Amino acid sequence: MPEGHTKELARYGRWLLRSAGPLFRVAIGNAEGVLLWPAEADSALGEALGACLDGPLITDCMRKVPVADGAAYAHPAKLPDGSGDGWLIALPSLDPAPREIDLDALADAMDDVAAAMSDASRLNAEMDLLATELAERYEELHLVYDIDRHLANQDLGNEVLQGLLQSCAEQLNADVACFVRPADNLTISAAHLSKPIHNLDLVLVEMRGDLFRFVSSSRATVVMNGMDDSRRPYILTDMPYKVLACPVFQGLEMPAMLTLLNHQSKPDFSNSDRRLGEVMAHQIANVMRMQGMFAEMRRFTEQMAAALIEAVEAKDPYTRGHSERVHHLSMRLGQALRLRSEEMDNLHWGSLLHDVGKIGIPDAVLCKPGRLTADEFTFIKVHPERSYEILRHVERLKGAIDGARHHQEKFDGSGYPHGLRGSSIPILARIIAVADTYDSITSSRAYRAGSTHEAAVTEMQRVSGTQLDPELLDVFLRVCEDDPGLLMRLGVRREWDDH
Repeated sequence: MPEGHTKELARYGRWLLRSAGPLFRVAIGNAEGVLLWPAEADSALGEALGACLDGPLITDCMRKVPVADGAAYAHPAKLPDGSGDGWLIALPSLDPAPREIDLDALADAMDDVAAAMSDASRLNAEMDLLATELAERYEELHLVYDIDRHLANQDLGNEVLQGLLQSCAEQLNADVACFVRPADNLTISAAHLSKPIHNLDLVLVEMRGDLFRFVSSSRATVVMNGMDDSRRPYILTDMPYKVLACPVFQGLEMPAMLTLLNHQSKPDFSNSDRRLGEVMAHQIANVMRMQGMFAEMRRFTEQMAAALIEAVEAKDPYTRGHSERVHHLSMRLGQALRLRSEEMDNLHWGSLLHDVGKIGIPDAVLCKPGRLTADEFTFIKVHPERSYEILRHVERLKGAIDGARHHQEKFDGSGYPHGLRGSSIPILARIIAVADTYDSITSSRAYRAGSTHEAAVTEMQRVSGTQLDPELLDVFLRVCEDDPGLLMRLGVRREWDDH
C-alpha cells in the first residue's frame, strides 16, 4: 500500500481506538482477511477478521464474531484508498463482564469511523476520476496546440496534413495515422510504430475500400479492438489490427476519413482516444475547408493577374510574353537563393505584375519605335509607382508590392522612383531587376532584334554594381550555366546560332 494511504488508514485506526475506549484492541482489514492496520501481527485480531461473516448481526451493521478466547465485534467499511470493502475489528482486551461493555457506544463509534472512511473512499474515487479526466483533457489540449502550431507555421498544402497526422500518431501513441480521400485517390499517412507493419501499403489501400464505405454509410466513428468483432470480416479482411476510424465531414458530405491503427499487442482504443480522434478529424475538416478557400482565392488572383497582364500586353504587342518570362526567371533565381515560402509567393506575384502600371502610359509613348524624349521617358518612369497604386488595394498582393514598385531602382542609387541604393532596395525588387534586364536585352522590340545570351551577359556584367546587384547577378548567371535548357525554353538565341 502506498505510504500516503498507509498514513491515512492509521489515522482512522487511531480514531477507532480512541472511540472504542481502553477495553478494546482494534484493527482494520480488507475483505480478503488481510490485516492492514496496525502493522504488527496479532493472531487474535487476524482470527476475528477471518471470521467476520460467521457471526450474527447485533446492530444494523455490527456483527459479533466468535474467536477462540470469546468474541470480537466487526463492522463493514469502505477502505479510504478506494481499493474496495474492508472491516473494522474491536476485540475486548480483558474479557470483561458483558455489562461492562457498552455495545451501543461501540456500534456508534464504529458507525462514525466507517462513515468517515466511506466518505474518504468516495472522495478519493472522485479525485481519481478527476485526475483521469484532466489527463485526457491535457492530451486533447496538447493535440490542439500541435494542430495550431502546424496551421500557423506552414502553407495549407498536404505537408500540413502530414504534420498533423504525425502529431496525432505520437500524441495518441498509435502505430499509424492515415487520412484518405478516395474521390481524389489521396492517402496520406504517418507512422509511430511499436513494431513493423510489413504490409503497410496494402493496409493503406484497404483504408479506401470497405472500411471507408462503412464509415461513410454509418456517418459515425467506428472502433474495432477485438479480432472477434462481427464487422471485421466485412470491412477489414485479414487485417489483424485495432482500428479507430473517424469521418471527416464537409457540410453534409463525408469526403474523407481519419484512421488510426494499432497492433493487437497494444491497449484497446478507449473513449478518450475516440474523442481525440474526432477532435483531429474536425480539425482536418477545417484544414480542408481552408485549403478550398485558399485555392479559390488563388484562382481568382491568377485570373485577375492574367487579365491585368493581358491589358498591358494588348497595348504593346512586342512585349507579349515579357511578364511570364520575367516571372519564370525571377522564380528560378529565388529558388537558387533558397527564399522562404512566403517570399517565393510574393516574388511570384511581384514578378508577374511588375509592369502592370504601364496600363496608364499613353500608347504613343509606350509603342514609340524610336528614342523617347525627356518628357516621354518621364511618362515611362511613372509606371512603377502606378503599379503600386493599383496593387495596394488588393490585400492578397500586398507582399508583392515592393517587388513591382522598386524593380527600376539601381544598385548605385540612380534609379527610380525613390533612388534607393544597395541593400535598401527590397530583395524581391533586385531579383526582378536582374530578370527584367535580361529579358529586355534578349527580347525583340519594334525598333531592334533581341540580343543573344552572350551579349546580354556582357552588358549585364558591365552594369553590375551600378544598375544590378552583383551578387544576385552572379547567382543568375550560374543558374543559366547549370540549366542550358532554360534559355531554349525562353527562346533566347545563343551566339553560335548566328553562325
